[in-house]
Amino acid sequence: MNHILIFSWLLLSGFSALKAAPNQPNILWLVAEDANVNWFGCYGSAQATTPSIDKLASQGFRYANAFATAPVCAASRSSWITGLYSLSTGTYNMRSRYEIPHDVISYYPDALRQAGYFCSNHTKTDYNIGGRPDTACWDTSEEYGWKRRAPGQPFFCVINYMESHESRAQGSVENTRHDPAKVELAKYHPDVPTIRKNYALYEDAVENMDKRIGMALAALKQAGLEDDTIVVFCTDHGGVLPRSKRWVYDAGIHTPLIVRIPEKFKALWPAAKPGLTVDRLVSFIDMPKTWLSLAQAKIPEIMQGKIFLGPQTEPEPEYSFSYRGRMDERYDESRAVRDKRFIYIKNYQPYVKWGQHLSYLWRMAATQAWEDAFKAGHCNDITGRFFRTKPWVEELYDCQNDSDCVTNLAGHAEFQPVLARMRQALMEWQLKIHDTGLLPESEMCRRAAANHTTIYQLARDPQHYDLPAYLAAADMALAKDDANLPKLTGYLRDSDSGLRYWGACGMVMADKLDATALTALKGCLTDESHDVRAMAAWALIKAGEPADGQACLIHMLQQNSYAALRVLNVIDWMGVDTKPYLPAVKALQGHYSDDIEDGVKNMQAYLLNPDQRPSLLKRGVIEKDEAYLRKAELNLKDAKGIPYDEKIP
Repeated sequence: MNHILIFSWLLLSGFSALKAAPNQPNILWLVAEDANVNWFGCYGSAQATTPSIDKLASQGFRYANAFATAPVCAASRSSWITGLYSLSTGTYNMRSRYEIPHDVISYYPDALRQAGYFCSNHTKTDYNIGGRPDTACWDTSEEYGWKRRAPGQPFFCVINYMESHESRAQGSVENTRHDPAKVELAKYHPDVPTIRKNYALYEDAVENMDKRIGMALAALKQAGLEDDTIVVFCTDHGGVLPRSKRWVYDAGIHTPLIVRIPEKFKALWPAAKPGLTVDRLVSFIDMPKTWLSLAQAKIPEIMQGKIFLGPQTEPEPEYSFSYRGRMDERYDESRAVRDKRFIYIKNYQPYVKWGQHLSYLWRMAATQAWEDAFKAGHCNDITGRFFRTKPWVEELYDCQNDSDCVTNLAGHAEFQPVLARMRQALMEWQLKIHDTGLLPESEMCRRAAANHTTIYQLARDPQHYDLPAYLAAADMALAKDDANLPKLTGYLRDSDSGLRYWGACGMVMADKLDATALTALKGCLTDESHDVRAMAAWALIKAGEPADGQACLIHMLQQNSYAALRVLNVIDWMGVDTKPYLPAVKALQGHYSDDIEDGVKNMQAYLLNPDQRPSLLKRGVIEKDEAYLRKAELNLKDAKGIPYDEKIP
């Protein structure tokens, strides 16, 4: 009998270990696409129609200083799912889907499920990581996933909303519900009717999203779960009009964050009462670690954020860090450091324009109208800056007084102490998280493949990725100092292709090259690294010796170089007559990964017909998103405020 009792006790003990710990809150995370704080009434927008979100803010806590790690979805969501900066894992280039060591890096829902949670994620994942299906860490993709859990089981439910996606700012800008005359334009946008109309169109989109948020909150209440559930609302980054999404200015990274915590979990409140604003600096990298803490789940030590809510709250960080790399077909590298007042930006490619033509962005009427205004000479120094080559390596903005980031303080004497401390903070952070972006994307891929490892692991091996040396070489190249020419020339002859790359970049930015430098550049035209070849060719062409450089670029295209996308970008960046290159551009038919293949095709189309314009009457919707968007439209049209009906096709 005693044996039976003991056996029964063991069974019960094993069962209880699988059950949730007491007082674990449900968590509903509502994630909208692409919108920065300027599109919401509770963040001060007079034009916004966001009653559901504004009400949520009055019932919860509105965070004033929340910032995305990246100004685009795939790079941002990659950080969310792992709790590591996607710049640290090598998964920050747009939809690159490079693998990570999954035996080392888990996903935060894994820990939640181990802690007894039922985990659901509705529709969008976009984690930008290969080697594991995005859906493998979730129990279901049903919108209101809590319906599938076991009785009494706590849930973690993510619902993603496409209504505010960039695609909703594309297409016709006529007949909007919001009045274009009443919109408040960013200082960097010229005041032209089409841009005003595009603002109004996006305000319509945000209102549509707000209705869906209201429907989810109504469904939660109808299910009797409101008093047991922490509700989080945020966007996946900023946006969405041109010079917001994809750029690390405040418009691209400053996001809403609202957390509503029921009375029964009052001990978790970050302020005295609901409706208050929380001043704490929060980075997206902090979120997965915080959710695990609230759920009393085991937190992987590898996570890089800080817990910002609950009994395990960690000291507030001084800075939030953000970054951008390749966006679709266009390369541009920048890093940003944000505190509660200033943002510091370092441009690693100052030789390219901010507003490089990007096929998806140019589907928006506002982008086209802005470019037309610039070409017609209707833009001033501020509104025309977007279409010019960057004049600065470093930018510094006082976001309290200049939220549009148009007055660069980096050259002002009184702000040099701020510049110096933020510059130092960036370098220390890059070293700490192992910034994977100091070599060209294709070079990182080549090295990882050659060493049978992932980019994440490669970046932690100083024998194969000498980050301190690359940071120093980049700074020397970016300095544009004639005194550095001998050192840059020496880089061109170094055994490390990373140093050769930065040497070539420095030559592109140099005002004058001597005979020794030119000879070294010509030697790089057959470099084993095709990225080095491309930049060396450009430097020679810029220095007035076009024949060899031009022949090199054409030959690389004819040979279907693995760095073809960079070559196509260089041809555009140079600003020279493209006619000699067009036959090779047209004939290019390499076999690349899907993301690079799409980029190559987009660059081919642009170089062969730079004045191409997509129809403004055709909505620019990513093909794979069309079914979801169509379903969302039906729900908004037919539900009329009634909670979401899952039977709608």
